[in-house]
Amino acid sequence: MDYIILDLEWNQAADSRDERSRMLTFEIIEIGAVKMNSRMEITDSFHELIRPQVYGEMHKITEQLIHLKMDELAGCRTFEAVASDFLKWCKKDFLFCTWGPLDLTELQKNMKFFGMEPLAEGPLRYYDVQKLFSLAFEDGKSRRSLEHAVDFLQISKEIPFHRALADACYTARVFERIKDPGVLQRVSFDTFCLPANRKAEVHVVFDRYAKYISRAFEDKEALLADREVISTRCYLCHRNLRRKIRWFTPNGKHYYSVSFCAKHGYMKGKIRIKKTDDEKVYAVKTTKFIPEEEVEDIRQRKDRARQLRRERRSRERQEEKKNSRREIG
Repeated sequence: MDYIILDLEWNQAADSRDERSRMLTFEIIEIGAVKMNSRMEITDSFHELIRPQVYGEMHKITEQLIHLKMDELAGCRTFEAVASDFLKWCKKDFLFCTWGPLDLTELQKNMKFFGMEPLAEGPLRYYDVQKLFSLAFEDGKSRRSLEHAVDFLQISKEIPFHRALADACYTARVFERIKDPGVLQRVSFDTFCLPANRKAEVHVVFDRYAKYISRAFEDKEALLADREVISTRCYLCHRNLRRKIRWFTPNGKHYYSVSFCAKHGYMKGKIRIKKTDDEKVYAVKTTKFIPEEEVEDIRQRKDRARQLRRERRSRERQEEKKNSRREIG
């Protein structure tokens, strides 16, 4: 299997109120990629500029960052032509690698906008090299710039950053330095295309946690009523676990629970509710085993969330009473 290390440059509307930004927020103007084999050797590269079809002016920040002017793109091919050749160049047996989670989403948004066939029928597996770098060399949570990683690993900076092929090459050089099999197990999933049905939903177990990606639901109420979404099954022995702390939310977007497995201990659940482009919702749920002392921290968070909810309701009732008095007066 090959690795396709991909980087994109894109343009956007000069004014955020531009109606076109609702159709296509970022228009891709450059594709750069390198191909690596299973021995982490670069075997080929792809690079092409793209003629814009949506935005006729370069956003000033984009121009300053990538040092490209519109007249340099005037004679280039369209996105459809370049992207088609790029995907042919990738061939079939490969895995995308990008610096951060944005490039594959924007590639698919551009493909959909210009009427191309989707890359996949559901979530797309890929390597987020930015995340892998953090897991391999830092705390696993921070998200650094590509140049920071290059400096950290003492990789020679021979060409300027912020151009597609250059950044793809630098990302490849960082990627080849990541040797830990445990880190390389941590594939990511681009969710531009969600699972079409329950059978296609994503269930994956990593070394320290499990992840589940749901299909789309009409609204949050329907999502939270789904048994699979709110289930707390042990991902190691597959038993349905009794919840010690029932699902609760401190903010309406993230939900937490704690369950107990007699064999493996306390298991924390976290549901992140995300919106789709068509205003539906889906869930990304992670479950992981935690030490007993962390259980009390979560219990206190639940108590605090409950108290804040009571205080908010009290304020709302007081406000309603004030409004009623004004209406009577």
